Amino acid sequence: MRRSERKQLDPDLGVLTGRLLFAVQDELFDTLARQGHPDLRPQHGAVLAYLDTEGSRATELARHSGQHKQVVGKLIDELETLGYVQRRPDPADRRAKLVVPTALGRDQMTRSDAILAAMDHRHAEAAGAASYTEFKRLLRQITRRQRAWREDEPTGD
Repeated sequence: MRRSERKQLDPDLGVLTGRLLFAVQDELFDTLARQGHPDLRPQHGAVLAYLDTEGSRATELARHSGQHKQVVGKLIDELETLGYVQRRPDPADRRAKLVVPTALGRDQMTRSDAILAAMDHRHAEAAGAASYTEFKRLLRQITRRQRAWREDEPTGD
């Protein structure tokens, strides 16, 4: 059996999560575009998905999203140009900057939350509420373990 056939019949964790991620992003960003946010791209989610309404530091956004600081900085620049965020001095540390959503950014955040809640509701109805809750619990657990894989590697000491 060819590898591509095997991946279709019995997809591994990477293929399954990739398919899920791209399908969620497609629906989310297509819906956002129809609701007045046509310039956003899935890459912007590395910032927007983790941005607090009160503002977040770029280093926090990079840590939460798993992206390099340089990538997050470029995305922040793009979102600032598009009018979704602005940089402000952090009141807790004037040397640091906070990335703060603008009114346009807050509108996008509210709409994204509603779109994702509708997806959750739709999948919970299809799978059953208890099964969907268990699926999300297991997915969170697997994600935590996978993100921590480097910590579990033997050090060779």
